[in-house]
Amino acid sequence: MNKSTQTLQAAAHGGAFHIEDIYPLIDGGRFAVKRIVGEPIEVWADIYRDGHEVIAAALIWRREQDSAWQRVPMTHVVNDRWSATFTPQQLGRHAYAIEAWTDEFATWRHGAELKLKAGQDLSLDALEGAGLLTKAQTDDPEVLRLIQQRCEEYLRTGDITPLLSPELRDAMATSQVRQDLTRTDPLPLTIDRPRARYGAWYEMVPRSQSSEPGRHGTFRDCIARLPDVAAMGFDVVYFTPIHPIGATNRKGRNNALKAEPGDPGSPYAIGAEHGGHDAIHPELGTLADFRAFIDACEVVGIEVALDIAVQCSPDHPWLKQHPDWFKRRPDGSMKYAENPPKKYEDIVNPDFSCEDASSLWNALRDVILFWAEQGVKIFRVDNPHTKPLRFWEWLIREVQLRHPDVIFLAEAFTRPKLMKGLAKLGFTQSYTYFTWRTQKWEIEQYLRELTDYPERDFYRPNFFTNTPDILPFHLQGGEPWMFKSRLVLAATLSSTYGIYNGFELLEHEPIPGKEEYLDSEKYEIKVRDWDKPGNIKPYIRDINRIRGANPALQQTSNLRFLEVQDPNVTGFVKTSVDGTSAVAVAIALSSDYHEFWLPLGDVQIEVAGERRPVVAVENLLTGERHALDWGGINLRIDPHRDPALLFRCLA
Repeated sequence: MNKSTQTLQAAAHGGAFHIEDIYPLIDGGRFAVKRIVGEPIEVWADIYRDGHEVIAAALIWRREQDSAWQRVPMTHVVNDRWSATFTPQQLGRHAYAIEAWTDEFATWRHGAELKLKAGQDLSLDALEGAGLLTKAQTDDPEVLRLIQQRCEEYLRTGDITPLLSPELRDAMATSQVRQDLTRTDPLPLTIDRPRARYGAWYEMVPRSQSSEPGRHGTFRDCIARLPDVAAMGFDVVYFTPIHPIGATNRKGRNNALKAEPGDPGSPYAIGAEHGGHDAIHPELGTLADFRAFIDACEVVGIEVALDIAVQCSPDHPWLKQHPDWFKRRPDGSMKYAENPPKKYEDIVNPDFSCEDASSLWNALRDVILFWAEQGVKIFRVDNPHTKPLRFWEWLIREVQLRHPDVIFLAEAFTRPKLMKGLAKLGFTQSYTYFTWRTQKWEIEQYLRELTDYPERDFYRPNFFTNTPDILPFHLQGGEPWMFKSRLVLAATLSSTYGIYNGFELLEHEPIPGKEEYLDSEKYEIKVRDWDKPGNIKPYIRDINRIRGANPALQQTSNLRFLEVQDPNVTGFVKTSVDGTSAVAVAIALSSDYHEFWLPLGDVQIEVAGERRPVVAVENLLTGERHALDWGGINLRIDPHRDPALLFRCLA
């Protein structure tokens, strides 16, 4: 047999079906779609084959570690478009696929009904139909009994009617040999817990939580702060690194190259004689103290997030234990971290291309696993874009196979496609450019990008108003209205957002000409009056309370901007995943007085299984209700009183 004949035979016996334009799908199935446990997932695909045969399709899914598939029939919608919905009930990595096959009995039945309607002779057709019944295969005794009964009725009477019954059609749909079954390759899916999509983060530098000037903060001081943080409505406390800090090349105040006696150094210069990434800075307390902090957080409904920085001080134990993990310069000196022209003399980076890279990878994985075993299930990863992408894909998979509830946040302010690439390969959440988006057009353009397809299926934004590294220029004036405006923008545009401690106190003194804090607590210990006059803690509390009470604000993707004519007011409406909650928001972007029209005439809410138009709104801060007039409402904002209006939509 020649090669051409073999090719023709293979083609003749190949799959008859084309299954294409599948949704949801990321890069042809290279990366996982992300969803939340317990929520329905709708899947669509175009499915077709040659000829007029009746086809059937099914959606199948399973956890990655399971062998058995679960399945649900797909329904033909229109124009070869098929759809089905399934609801994973467990966390972790899943796979789903689509199957299609020819329904021989349904094809026979359809033809027979057409001939019957036309008055044609069906004697041979009836014999063909009965012959198909003899090929049925099922383990269900009730189904088998029905098929046998209909076959016997036909054989006894010669009447085709029993073979055309709807009950027999349904029984045969599950009992035929599917000779031309075609299945797509398994497509990856990650099922996360709700915290992956919704949360309010409070970034805390633990050594600065002391109430006594000159004293290093401890975990016990952090526990004392929890009632205040919980009262503001935050549900994640995020610690900067808690590990021992190196002494070699320790940085002084304001990033000075030389530390003075008593300077604590940067917490990102990780590692000293007391240990490395799996150790705790001794002045913070013990591992037992840290566990006590986690327990105290649980009592008030807060989770703990840890900062993971894959870098070492020159004093890190790994430099002695594994010197081959690090690069040296031609003269034999240590190669310190740098981002030219910046140099970080107190930090060295592991060499991911070293000969013993596998041991380095395993050690870093074990660091995450160690903290996960202590009860930490959220990790903010510092500068992941400077490490190999394949490493993160491997590490996240390794950790989540053991702890499927672990969440990874990518702290990467870098090129857009690289940021999205990190999200695709496994990071649960991602930092964004929100911090620098200030104009109406750029805010709206950026959110449309994040909520469009396919980004909405893999990129979960976490909007931070500020960070220890970033004091944006628009906050440097210290204007309360601006702090409030940025807070509400972050908290309502994104379902996950965060502030860095001190934001609530309107801290705003910069290094002149830079977006950095003067006297940054990255290099010194600060003691604050957390009830300082002029703080906006009550405002933060109200916004977080509103978020918690309105499911529409607990997701990001279902966002639509409204046509507000004022160039310095952005208006939008958000709808919950199930469609039953809708919130309209208007936020001032300048300090001027604003009067404008907010159009809501085409907004709808799901009520008792049907879509109904919005007829009124309720102010979520004051409780006042207003009926819509001509499909909208006329509003006024005085930013110096409150730069934002939030309304629950009522049908």
